[in-house]
Amino acid sequence: MPHNHDAILKKVKEELPKDEILSDLSDLFKLFGDTTRIKILYSLFESELCVCAIAELLGMTQSAISHQLRVLRDANLVGNRREGKTIYYFLSDDHVRTIIAQGFDHLIEEREEPHEEEL
Repeated sequence: MPHNHDAILKKVKEELPKDEILSDLSDLFKLFGDTTRIKILYSLFESELCVCAIAELLGMTQSAISHQLRVLRDANLVGNRREGKTIYYFLSDDHVRTIIAQGFDHLIEEREEPHEEEL
């Protein structure tokens, strides 16, 4: 006998965000799909840094770092401030910090827990 899932589908449909918001969310998560951008974000987790410091830390050119910082800035994931001729970059808010920390915690937890096939 088939089960009736009309009530739950109605509830989910009412709570489901509009396509535009879901598309924006998808685009946001795509930004985290690049290893260089993740390294930059993780580098900024503890301290604000200038382009030359990030480039040195990651062993990349300042041009490559600047390009990725522009992408991250355009997505409001990083902010910046100018001090003289130097521009310092930082994580834009605690939401970005939380996204990175939660993702990292998920990966670490996944690696520490035995999988069903290992039990």
